[in-house]
Amino acid sequence: MTPKGKLVAIGGNEDKGKEPEGGHNTKVFTHNFIEEGILKRVVDEMGGTSARIAVITSASSIPEEVAENYIGAFGKLGVKDLDILDIRDRSQVRPEMIKRLAKCDGVMMSGGNQLRLTTIFGGTAFLQLMKRRYEQEEGFVIAGTSAGAMCMSSTMIYQGHSASGLIKGGVKLTTGASLIQDVIIDSHFVERGRFSRLTQAVAGNPAAIGIGLGEDTGVVITDADMLETIGSGQVMIFDGHDISYSDYADVEEGEPFSIEGMKVHIISHGHSYSVAQKQFSAVRVPVKG
Repeated sequence: MTPKGKLVAIGGNEDKGKEPEGGHNTKVFTHNFIEEGILKRVVDEMGGTSARIAVITSASSIPEEVAENYIGAFGKLGVKDLDILDIRDRSQVRPEMIKRLAKCDGVMMSGGNQLRLTTIFGGTAFLQLMKRRYEQEEGFVIAGTSAGAMCMSSTMIYQGHSASGLIKGGVKLTTGASLIQDVIIDSHFVERGRFSRLTQAVAGNPAAIGIGLGEDTGVVITDADMLETIGSGQVMIFDGHDISYSDYADVEEGEPFSIEGMKVHIISHGHSYSVAQKQFSAVRVPVKG
């Protein structure tokens, strides 16, 4: 079944409308936060400033600070109805939280540790409701940044450094929240040089499309298929369907591997990619307005 809702997967460090602090090497974002920023698009997709947005801070080790950041950012955009779901372990996934999830127009999952998200919510009625609303309700949006984006896929990277990405066993995978099938999502992609670890993830799972999200960059995913790039950076797509040679299955753990025929696409703001068709589109998506 094609989902009626949308996903917004963000690569982390999205512009929250804050001025860079003096003395810090803070990235200067190229988009106007109020008019063109990623969180503005999230609000628009959820129905505008009257939307009720549930913010899930479970992935973070500093949930109070993260909550305050989103309260400030969404507040600058005119959103007044925010519900902070401060869930820190499975024992707190109670019926009250499920009722609150049922009342929101969309969900925003913060960054942190994606394994925390899957171990807290995996197999719960909370995640089942989130999936059901995404699948059945037009206009329901699940957004996530960094860990909140990486957990969306059925196969999820939970560990692996760039330096060991091209060594077999250097990237660890597990089951994600399975909001979207046949993709593997990575975050902070350009800034942390994560090309190698997504290459290995796709080499071991060539049926999946690898989606590498840069910081302050994301994709709006429609019909669990069409990826539209938003934000100030770039998205990299790794397609292993046409790999003609791979010794990944044959080399030992700790050894380098070889592959031939991996396709890579680079997609900037407004361009798109179809997961089902495995096709890049250079036609810019019209801006909503």
